[in-house]
Amino acid sequence: KNPDVPELARGKTGRVVGHLMGLITLMKAQPLAYNKDNQEDKEPLFDTVDTLKDTLRIFAEMIGGQVNSATGTKEGGLTVNKQRMQEAASKGYATATDLADYLVKKGLPFRDAHETVAHAVKAAQASGLDLSQLPLSQLQAFHPAIAQDVFEVLSLKGSLAARQTMGGTAPSQVASQIARHRQRLANHAR
Repeated sequence: KNPDVPELARGKTGRVVGHLMGLITLMKAQPLAYNKDNQEDKEPLFDTVDTLKDTLRIFAEMIGGQVNSATGTKEGGLTVNKQRMQEAASKGYATATDLADYLVKKGLPFRDAHETVAHAVKAAQASGLDLSQLPLSQLQAFHPAIAQDVFEVLSLKGSLAARQTMGGTAPSQVASQIARHRQRLANHAR
């Protein structure tokens, strides 16, 4: 309900990137020998490490909660309401890009697909509907290549499943990422 922690973390990225730019500038054009100016790298480096550690700690507490030192009980933490998340994700035009990709796969140049999608979104907005709620006949009026299978790509599940690249949103890719990162954490914990 209160986005203070992620907003603070987002703000901290500016600080860390600023330190990076300072360090890059410090290292610029140095000869290959000891340089006294490298003494200036300590403050931004140590501050970056502290900032990163603190940010990871507060994120972990935001997600998993924290132990109340007085009572010894866990408090807070993130609670996921899948139904509300799905409802929120279903609103709007998040699958507009999927419709454009669909049309490109049907042979349209991307520029034409983009224009077709813009017309479809405009019509959906005027009707107070999401793209997936437009009737097939209305979608086909925007381009005859649109067929019944378009509703597969206009669904959230279809949209997620379409991203079958490394780091993509397809369930198999997400499972692979989770397994890979769990293994990295296990290796690091040794």
